[in-house]
Amino acid sequence: MTSDGRGDVLRSEPLPRAVRLLLLARVVNRLGAFSLPFLTALIRTDHGASLTTAGLVSAAFGLATIPSRLAGGGLADRIGRRTTIVLGLCGCAVAQLAIAASASLTWAITGAVLLGLAFELYEPPSQAIIGESVPARQRVRAFSLFSAALAAGGMGAGLLAALLGRWDLRWLFVADAVTCLACALLIRLALPHDRPTQAGTDHHGRPARTGTDHHDRPTQTGPDHGDDTAVRPLRDRALLSVLATGTAYALINQQTVMTLPLALTQQGRPAADAGLLFTAAAATTVLAQPLIRLPWTSRLTTPVALALAHLLLAAGLVAYALAHTLPALLASAAVWSLGDLLVIGRVYALVTDLAPTGGSGRYLAVFGTSWGVAATLAPVLGTQLLARAGTTTLWSTMAALCLLLALLHLRVTPQSPGGREVARAARLHTPDAA
Repeated sequence: MTSDGRGDVLRSEPLPRAVRLLLLARVVNRLGAFSLPFLTALIRTDHGASLTTAGLVSAAFGLATIPSRLAGGGLADRIGRRTTIVLGLCGCAVAQLAIAASASLTWAITGAVLLGLAFELYEPPSQAIIGESVPARQRVRAFSLFSAALAAGGMGAGLLAALLGRWDLRWLFVADAVTCLACALLIRLALPHDRPTQAGTDHHGRPARTGTDHHDRPTQTGPDHGDDTAVRPLRDRALLSVLATGTAYALINQQTVMTLPLALTQQGRPAADAGLLFTAAAATTVLAQPLIRLPWTSRLTTPVALALAHLLLAAGLVAYALAHTLPALLASAAVWSLGDLLVIGRVYALVTDLAPTGGSGRYLAVFGTSWGVAATLAPVLGTQLLARAGTTTLWSTMAALCLLLALLHLRVTPQSPGGREVARAARLHTPDAA
């Protein structure tokens, strides 16, 4: 008839202050984070580079993000989350300004590589703060809200990109640099200072609990989990499985970001229209957040939820392949973003659950290299498919890969160690049967 009320308490349980501050800071940063998809377009229009050269420059950026992500995870666990975040944001600002001021292709390439080396320092410490600050039953919601914060900022970012991109693409990089510095200042002033994780302590320097940690899950012990030096993500088979499928997903995702402006120009549309599509996707991500908290979605196991997400991604990409008008493209972006919404919260909650105490920064960093690999391969693959086969083949190929991933998730993706707690909380939301 009626629920016992415990589900409503779990649903409305407030997020920690540090997480709320991160969400706010990310909205500020995201307002200007629209320059990267236009890097290839800038190199072509302002420096006269070929389509192949533009793709290789973007690939160089992507390759540089791999050591950046790994460094971000190591620094987060060693010098602290806040310091690493501020360092990464300031580095991004400097590189963005260098690209905006580039007078030659060589300087533009240098700026792109420097941007890649700083670009991912922010992510592992941010994700570690979220994963370590909330209990297992809230992780999917917290990571989904983090994605929504990016989308909320992205709504304004897409409109600004559509405006500034028609004026001068260089101003996109200037605006991005300004928001990076504003975000760094907010983090530095508002986020409490944290101490590096040491063996036997948590990330605030408190003694770590034994038996069960503060995330309501068993503390992992054994040869790979007892101290800081024994955190070896690359020896965790479950993580490697998630990394493999995550890399394929990131490769597809990057096509809808980095290659989309070029695909639009191939169809005779202005590259700046990509900003409108990014806005439609971001609005869908924000407005569809309640889907994450529906009882039936909460009860889905992680493999099933990820398989469903990739079916939605495939539907959106097929629509991209068939669409020829702006309204149809906007609808395609909305369908795609629904699948993206289901992926982000689940996969980052899973990786956090797999990590041993004190090792979430490095686990998230290793998983995050999937984005670096994708950012390296996506521009090359995307530009070659566009040049040789056209936009329909590009999006159809990505849709087929999504269908393959949906099947793989059902077979190889591990269930989250915190899945039973999440499922129990979801059942509390469901009214008792008569």
